[in-house]
Amino acid sequence: MGFEDVPFSITPDTALFFPGSQHVAAYNQISYACGHGMLAVMTGEIGLGKTLVIRTVMRNLPAEVKVAYLINPLLDDQELLRDIYTEFCEDPPPVGMTKSQVQAALLRHVLEGTAQGYRYAVIVDEAHRLHPEALEILRLLSNLETEQQKLISLILVGQPELDRTLMLRAMRPLRERIGVWLKLVPLHREQSDEYIHHRVRLTHCEGRFEFTQLALWYLHWRTRGVPRRINYACEKALLLAYARGQKCVSWPVARKACQEFSKVWS
Repeated sequence: MGFEDVPFSITPDTALFFPGSQHVAAYNQISYACGHGMLAVMTGEIGLGKTLVIRTVMRNLPAEVKVAYLINPLLDDQELLRDIYTEFCEDPPPVGMTKSQVQAALLRHVLEGTAQGYRYAVIVDEAHRLHPEALEILRLLSNLETEQQKLISLILVGQPELDRTLMLRAMRPLRERIGVWLKLVPLHREQSDEYIHHRVRLTHCEGRFEFTQLALWYLHWRTRGVPRRINYACEKALLLAYARGQKCVSWPVARKACQEFSKVWS
């Protein structure tokens, strides 16, 4: 079929980052937040591309920005603090150190690094699953500052449950620190078409592979514009087209591809 790489990979492949308006806006604002001591929140339903935005940001941050990327939010406050220490210091804290000792050592390391021109950012994926105690630790870290600047940026990424958690009265001290609050939404029809064409263009040897207009319409309608669903459906559609010896994805092929996921997406 002429593809040099997998066009609709389910994994967050930063080489295929879609430069759609909301994703570019999220990328730009989170990149800025990482280098300027800000607290940023990005939420959205499953499959809208949150992790891909974050990993694209991390891939392109300047070397002086040190990132602690946490993908296991089901940690207590002490475990979370130790993980951040390990990410920033490149070694785990000595065994037996108390939480306050780890926090003090972490602060010293960040102060020394800041004096040398480094910036620090903590990025938490799946942040809607954080325990309240862990959120409090993150709030305290995000409050660390000198007279000139905040020392640690904090980026929270999660599903809409995170929005509801942050709106609780107990979360007011953290909520009032939020400088960027982004909410990803599904792609509309034109963006869905552009998303598919973008991935084909980057992976096909000739930069093109045809999806009929009716197939594109059907794919958007059935996937509701959710990028992860589009990937699943398009990958299946390409396999079906290849098996049939077709050089394009037609409406019957798109329909057949989506049938496999009908119960999951209902």
